[in-house]
Amino acid sequence: MSNSMRDLIVGEAELDDDEDDESFDEETGETRERSRKQSREMDDSSEEEDDDDDEEEARKIREGFIVDEDEDEDEDQVEDEDERRKRRKRKRRQERDVEEQLDEEDLDLIGELWERKEPSQSKFKRLKQGHRDDDVRPNKTRGLDDMFDDEDDEPADDRPYARPSHRAAAEEFDDFIEDDFPEDEDERMRQMEDMEVARPRDRGIAGRIVDRAGLDKDALEDMEAIFGNGEDYQWALDEEEEEEERQREEQTLELKDVFEPSQLAEKLLTDEDNVIRFTDEPERFQLDRKPFKHLNIQGEQFKEEIQWIADLMWPKKQLSGDLHAPFQKAVGKVLEYFVLEDLEVPYVFQHRKDYLIHARKTRNPEHRDDPEAPEYIVNAEKLLTQDDLWRILELDIKYRSLFEKRSTLERTYDNLRQSAGVNDDMIPEMLSQAVTMEELQDMQDYINFQYASQLKDIAVMNGVVKGAKRPNAKSSVFERVRKSSVYKFVKAYGIPPDRLAQNALREGKKVIADDEQSLPIDLADSLTDSQFPTGDQVLSQARFMYAEELFMSPRMRKHFRQHFYMMGEISCHRTDKGLRRIDDSHPYYEIKYLINQTIPDLARRPELFLKMMKAEEEGFIEVKLRLQNEKEFRRQLQAEFASDNYSELADAWNEERQKVLDVAFAKLERVITKGVKDSLRTACQEELLKLCREEYSKRLDQAPYKPKGMVLGTVPRVLALSNGMGDPGRDPIFWAWVDEGGRVIEHGKFGNLARDEAQRDAFVKLFERRMPDVIGVSGFSTDTHRLVRDLESLVNEKNLLGDEYDDPDTDEKRTDLLEVVVINDEVARLYKDSPRAQADHPTLGSNTRYCISLARYLQNPMKEYAALGKDVTSLLFNPCQHLLPQDKLLKHLETSMVDMVNLCGVDINEAVGDAYTSNLLPYVAGLGPRKATSVIKAINTNGGKVNSRDELVGDPDNNKLPVVGPRVWNNCASFLYIEYTSSNNDSEPLDNTRVHPEDYELGRKMAADALELDEEDVKAETDENGPGAIVRKLFREGEQEKVNELILEEYAEQLEKNYNQRKRATLETIRAELQAPYEELRRNFNTLNADQVFVMFTGETKDSLAEGMIIPVNLRVVKDDFAIAKLDCGIEGRIEAHEVSHRSNMSIRDVIHVGQTVQAKIVDLNRKEFLAKLTLREDALRRPYKRHNDHDRGTWDFRLEDNDKDALREKDKVTGRTQRVINHPLFKPFNSTQAEQFLGSQAQGDVVIRPSSKGNDHLTITWKVADGVYQHIDVLELQKETEFSVGKTLRIGGKYTYSDLDELIVDHIKAMAKKVDELMGHEKFKKGSVSDAEKWLASYSDANPNRSIYLFCINPKRAGYFFLCFKASKTSPINMWEVKVVPHAFEMMKNQYPHMLALCNGFKLRFNSEISKLQQMRR
Repeated sequence: MSNSMRDLIVGEAELDDDEDDESFDEETGETRERSRKQSREMDDSSEEEDDDDDEEEARKIREGFIVDEDEDEDEDQVEDEDERRKRRKRKRRQERDVEEQLDEEDLDLIGELWERKEPSQSKFKRLKQGHRDDDVRPNKTRGLDDMFDDEDDEPADDRPYARPSHRAAAEEFDDFIEDDFPEDEDERMRQMEDMEVARPRDRGIAGRIVDRAGLDKDALEDMEAIFGNGEDYQWALDEEEEEEERQREEQTLELKDVFEPSQLAEKLLTDEDNVIRFTDEPERFQLDRKPFKHLNIQGEQFKEEIQWIADLMWPKKQLSGDLHAPFQKAVGKVLEYFVLEDLEVPYVFQHRKDYLIHARKTRNPEHRDDPEAPEYIVNAEKLLTQDDLWRILELDIKYRSLFEKRSTLERTYDNLRQSAGVNDDMIPEMLSQAVTMEELQDMQDYINFQYASQLKDIAVMNGVVKGAKRPNAKSSVFERVRKSSVYKFVKAYGIPPDRLAQNALREGKKVIADDEQSLPIDLADSLTDSQFPTGDQVLSQARFMYAEELFMSPRMRKHFRQHFYMMGEISCHRTDKGLRRIDDSHPYYEIKYLINQTIPDLARRPELFLKMMKAEEEGFIEVKLRLQNEKEFRRQLQAEFASDNYSELADAWNEERQKVLDVAFAKLERVITKGVKDSLRTACQEELLKLCREEYSKRLDQAPYKPKGMVLGTVPRVLALSNGMGDPGRDPIFWAWVDEGGRVIEHGKFGNLARDEAQRDAFVKLFERRMPDVIGVSGFSTDTHRLVRDLESLVNEKNLLGDEYDDPDTDEKRTDLLEVVVINDEVARLYKDSPRAQADHPTLGSNTRYCISLARYLQNPMKEYAALGKDVTSLLFNPCQHLLPQDKLLKHLETSMVDMVNLCGVDINEAVGDAYTSNLLPYVAGLGPRKATSVIKAINTNGGKVNSRDELVGDPDNNKLPVVGPRVWNNCASFLYIEYTSSNNDSEPLDNTRVHPEDYELGRKMAADALELDEEDVKAETDENGPGAIVRKLFREGEQEKVNELILEEYAEQLEKNYNQRKRATLETIRAELQAPYEELRRNFNTLNADQVFVMFTGETKDSLAEGMIIPVNLRVVKDDFAIAKLDCGIEGRIEAHEVSHRSNMSIRDVIHVGQTVQAKIVDLNRKEFLAKLTLREDALRRPYKRHNDHDRGTWDFRLEDNDKDALREKDKVTGRTQRVINHPLFKPFNSTQAEQFLGSQAQGDVVIRPSSKGNDHLTITWKVADGVYQHIDVLELQKETEFSVGKTLRIGGKYTYSDLDELIVDHIKAMAKKVDELMGHEKFKKGSVSDAEKWLASYSDANPNRSIYLFCINPKRAGYFFLCFKASKTSPINMWEVKVVPHAFEMMKNQYPHMLALCNGFKLRFNSEISKLQQMRR
């Protein structure tokens, strides 16, 4: 049996079978079989005594093998330099040889040894036994080492686990130290005997001749004189050794030698990541500019970029016209900071704010009458916002792409001009005018079409030969036309295509087409040749040639594109698939009959067009773009093409020209509409991304929750509670108390806080013990609303008060009841079961971890969002964000986080010591995820603490290595703060502010002026206490308010006059920071309103649950005058007696009963109280719910909508389908798509019972197998009492039979779901797609070529099926067997297995059987 096969069959059995386990010798690494004990019992005592002697003898020999280091040093003192070098090389080579030898344990680990070896006898014993031992050992195949051994007859020193014997080298050291003969003769004899035993071979080392032939010294000298001693060739050996040494150094083990590339990329540890990590350039800039590293935009090109960006941004700014020049100047300045100085957005916005503002200085008319009034009035107009800076950065990357493509085309044209003599003035002219990628693509298409043969010739000249094309390829057809007489007919149209396009664009003087002197057909007949033998063929080819030239004309495409943008209309037309799939409740219904939407209309509703494009991709609709004035547009184009002659000849040629335009129009319309739709999609994506970014910024812009009396920004102590999915009246309530440092100090569970007095007292004791500043609550269901009410009642009844504070109105001390806050739990839901949460709190349960995250959200929302990393895209910022590319969404969301983190700053020392805070570092200006880890590592190397900002770029005097480079430091310095310690004279107070180190001198000057110190006082203070002494003095004396008395205008004017630096806004920042360093600038914590709480607890929005909707409800209480029902979302609904039936003499109990599921209509919905008023009246149910539709006749195809509804009703009548309502809480009147959408947000194993398309004697059960995988099971109903009742016997697949729906769900669906969970929880299950599993198998086989491997993965195309993928060896292909999940078992190859162990073993046995069959067939 092959090794790979043996591993596949035996591998699992070895893990599971305890009886046959082999013991493991920890000392030698050998496996010991249990039978060894029996063999030892058979040995006699004399054998044991011999073993003891052997071990003693071996110990002595082993001691002789060790070369003492002191002896080595003595030897080095005596030997000359060459000898020492040789000896070191030999020693290193011997050590390497030892390290390279793999023992049995190593081989076993890499799978190269399968059969366990018999336990060998003592290795030392074999030294004495010599050849006799060979007879006892089993035959061993001679290996490479033996094949190349010089002395076959001598026994090898077989020591797989010990270092090789150096005893044979003893003679090499004979002349090195004088012989120290032992005084005792017995001792001398014993040493000689030991040497004899320890030398199985008399082998020399390093070419030394050993006297084995009994030659005396003179004879040896004669031999050396004749044959030499080998030193003449020593140089070759030395070079060989040096080469080996060099190769070994090059083969140093690196991370990429151990880990998969995907693993390194995930952990940001590739070589490319390290380059980014250690390059002194902001990480985000490096990543964005990576494709354009080679570009160097400067001079006129840089000015052109400024103009290009300003022109794109100006229309949306809505500034007054006189600000256009300052606006463009501001854009240019920002671009300089980005491109030339490598300054990131937060730095520019914080420290170059003056260049983003336009200040207008005008004379104050009041100054004439009032000398005290200011002479000038300064009006500041904000030109660029922080969002605009990000937009400029994005457009800079787009321009680089544009510039690169244009440069490529310019080089192509230069080659054509120099190598092929092409001179086409249109190309450089249009290239210089091109401002979009579409226009450059038009130029590329034109060049490739017009000069295809020349480009091929140039490619051949340069040695670039592409794959041969088919001889009848499209380009070759047009080349043949150009070279044939047909092209004369093309010229006979009277006007070149480019000149026609200029006419259409109104460029230059209009040129009128000239008519030929013969009719088109006559001219065509005269131009026939062997390739085009008939006039009709000539006409046809000429027509298509001119149409193609018109189609390729960049100017004509520009003309079409302009008109489609200005006059284009977009309409949706549903497909046959969309006709039935898109019903009234489908999210695409709002676009199903949408027509005549202009591009400005869609720009205002970007999500609408993105829905259109998504629906078109899924095959539900066709999105058609056409011109509003298409007829007029065609007529004008024909007028530009037609001649102005009046004759039969002119009419014939104009008719021919019209045919050409018809062909060209269709081609141009197709390519232009596609381009316009793609451009519009990109623009709509950008608008929607902007909306998502704004929403995320609002959530980040929240300071820690502020209890009354506390300073904004102070972190509160939080007690967080949650009932999870449970009922707070019956199930435990989980809680966690988190202190102001974010540490979990205490946690536990409460019982019923509404009625259980003991639990209420326990809550009060917890409050008195911990004194929280706020109580936070959240959960996963509507029952959490009851918990909130219970807590508010408890706080009120027990009079639980918060901390005392000063009332600003009365200036008296007061206290208020502790506030109960409902917390947004979107982050906590992601955190509670994440690997990060399990690593942070491995001993805590999911609900407790949920409470911890809730508490931390109250303490600092920004930190909680930052800890999510890339998972932030899982949060919902816009209902249509799923229509956006996830990478773009993540990038835009990151910009919001960058803005907020740099606004708040990061305590660098806290980040080094706290992993939770360190999540903020990647968002600091200049840094990123790679540089953040490098920063922390470097600071830890420097001692784990940063004492000043300057220290980050290195402090050689204090042995501090650089943490970041100068450019990165310039970006990040002001956003990394260090707490000021007043007792430490070396502590710089400005390091704890938003002031950049480049402005420290300004801050110190302002502090000195505020303290009214002259230059001598300043010098004396700084000489004594350092440069930060003045600011420290300001803080120490509490004189910060004095900086408000400074007139900053004069400071700013002096700086601009003397240093050409605009610092007015910077001075304002310094003044604010001197008064309140790093003051909290975020808004107050945003508490949720009633609608937001309702959506969070129920999952129902105003679109999914609203008044007028008809929904299934389950009756819980039925009284004489009212009934209480429960909606699917968990809220309660009340049904009054008159809302059950219009008959007044009928009791409610006669119509409905408890446990019944009925269809009800929502009359009123109170989102604050979680209550709904319902009606069951038939007349109300007959009126279906209609969504609000504000479309008029011109934008909605009402006629087609009505026709489609009539057609569907007629089809339902033919098929006999009616809407069924089943009395079961899991029944939903869904189709398959709606069922999948409903289950999409549910847990695995959840079920929907729904009507079947096969008729009323069938039901369909849809259940969620895994994310995105749903199984639809057909259920046949037998023994039905009525057409609409559920059958008494339910059968699935003719094999499984059940008596009711509950039994079917438990014994069939839930049983399969349990088996799915078992399989997906098995160690051999691989998450991801089938291709991911195949890649993993291939990677594993490459790393372990002699190992076999198998795993399971889900089959997304067949719900309920899994693939068992296996690879027997590296060279064998990947095979797949299907595994089907059935109730209580797994089915493979028509055999059922009750659990995963049986399935795995069954697979191995079946595979073994298949291999045996193949072997027999080959025989």
